[in-house]
Amino acid sequence: MNDSSAPALDNDDSSRTDDGSGDLGLGARAVRTRNAILEASKRLFLERGYSGTRINNITDACGISRAGFYTYFRDKREIFNTLGEETYHELLDVVARWDTIPQPCTHDDAETWVRDYFAFMDKHGAFILSAQPGPSDEDVRIASTRMQMRVVWLLGMNLRNRQRHPATAPEALGLCVQAMLDRSWYLSHTQQQLPVDPADVVRTAADFLMAILTA
Repeated sequence: MNDSSAPALDNDDSSRTDDGSGDLGLGARAVRTRNAILEASKRLFLERGYSGTRINNITDACGISRAGFYTYFRDKREIFNTLGEETYHELLDVVARWDTIPQPCTHDDAETWVRDYFAFMDKHGAFILSAQPGPSDEDVRIASTRMQMRVVWLLGMNLRNRQRHPATAPEALGLCVQAMLDRSWYLSHTQQQLPVDPADVVRTAADFLMAILTA
């Protein structure tokens, strides 16, 4: 269906002034086009996998030409890297919110943080799930491992600093908590959704966090 009210996307580079700084230098229409490419790629990487997604799949999903695509990205590898960097920095922001939570925290504080984490997953979960079979070269594997380890270590340290009996391996603590949250989100907020009230999932995840902190 052709929605004539939808904002137009660029098929050329007339609205772009490339200063090498990502979104900076892009007009409003060009920013919409770039974001549409990223969102379509995120969805296609999940549906088809990274290797199964072609440039023409992305352009078809966005309704732009191949020339329009190359105005914004060199290839799908650049898209993957862009999505990965955006996801990584927003995840660090969510983890850092523990710095603003009172100590000791309340169950309501823990629930609020879990909701924030699930909101992050609502935005980036599709990419995180599709990133497992991403580009297979060694540079990507090393960078991905480094970013993942930094996230779980920072999360583990934030929790460890609040524990009555601090864990000896903060990276393992962070990994286990993140894995619990990711799987809980996946089974309660995606197409695989089980008949469980998402609010109950949030409360129960907060119960686990409080048990970890107070045990």
